[in-house]
Amino acid sequence: MDTDLIALAGFLTLFALMLLRVPVGMAMGLVGITGYAWIAGAGPALKLVGQTSMRTVTDYTFGVIPMFMLMGAFVSVSGVSRELFKAANSMIGHLRGGLGVATVLACGGFAAISGSSVATAATFSGVAYPEMRRFGYPQSFSTGVIAAGGTLGAMLPPSTVLAVYAILTQQDIGKLFMAGIIPGLLAMLLYVLTVMLIVRVRPQWLPRGEAKAWSERVSELKNVWAPLVLFIFVIGGLYGGFFTPTEAGGVGASGAFLLGLARGRLHRANIKQALLSATRTAAAVFTVLIGALMFGYFLTITQTPQKLTAFLTGLGVGPYGVLLLILLMYLVLGCLMDAMAMIILTVPIIFPVITQLGFDPIWFGIVIVMTVELGLITPPVGMNVFVIKSVVPEASFSTIFRGVSPFVATDILRLLILVSFPVIALWLPGKMG
Repeated sequence: MDTDLIALAGFLTLFALMLLRVPVGMAMGLVGITGYAWIAGAGPALKLVGQTSMRTVTDYTFGVIPMFMLMGAFVSVSGVSRELFKAANSMIGHLRGGLGVATVLACGGFAAISGSSVATAATFSGVAYPEMRRFGYPQSFSTGVIAAGGTLGAMLPPSTVLAVYAILTQQDIGKLFMAGIIPGLLAMLLYVLTVMLIVRVRPQWLPRGEAKAWSERVSELKNVWAPLVLFIFVIGGLYGGFFTPTEAGGVGASGAFLLGLARGRLHRANIKQALLSATRTAAAVFTVLIGALMFGYFLTITQTPQKLTAFLTGLGVGPYGVLLLILLMYLVLGCLMDAMAMIILTVPIIFPVITQLGFDPIWFGIVIVMTVELGLITPPVGMNVFVIKSVVPEASFSTIFRGVSPFVATDILRLLILVSFPVIALWLPGKMG
């Protein structure tokens, strides 16, 4: 049978399995090994299963994933999210719309040490939502700003999605983490400006919060020293070349654990909770990675990436025309698939096209993660929206999507800015040794 037909049958089978809710890692692995066995034989295919699984779970580079997940888990159970929100709220919560701005800033701070968009959205649904509702903020805005703020976890380092992209494309994880800092800060700035614009247009929607005494403000600010020190130490060490990304993950996890113990925020029950949470999440990511690598071998033997590259570069629409088509594809997929699954499934196919067109792979990683962020808050399957709905059951999906729509427009503007000015993502990595 023609390899083109085999590849097409593989993709159709994969999407059928995903529609049947087969876990994406298992689906990719089954299709990949079956297709590989059809072409190369059962013996090589079975050998590939063992080699790929063992190499993935024992690879030193892949150790960065569970380490940063463990760091995020320790930070989550230590109550850091509440401290960050209280500190931001004490400084600006008394301003009109200040609770919304405080939520964005606290989400950014928490995302910078947890690395998870879903965890950020879930955490602040319990921390910031009740406070905003207590002061009369609309339900749509309250849930929308949390959903948008949660997406910062995919961009600000240490980002699991960026780490996986780096592993799949054999790029420097440290440089990708550095590349995400300025676009992540730009996202926070644009979200704050969006809140301020809503205040100007609908001032009655966002009332003032409670003014705090300066002594209380200083006291709340003192409580955020631990996450700030942890972030500076880990990211500063990466930027200065003092340790590798995997070592940075180990240092971050150890630092989060020791700081939690020193501050009396960790005890046996939540240490166990953090360990179980990090283990389960890492196991899920590794399952998807192994399945994706097996599917990648199937794509390689059918020469799908090469054929796709030849097709797209032959369209005559130029490099940016091809980039636009790719980003539109990601926007559509982002409405239907989980962010991590989308990155793992598509990057091995799309990356050869990008390198052929001459785009910088570090910059493209940031662009793709930014596009994936949009998928976290756009219908019909915005993962952050579903997470918030599970924590705040009284809010309808339509209410949350309505509240997040201004921030979707902001993200589209940010994507256009990054595509137009790649230096935003490339300046910090360029300063590294």
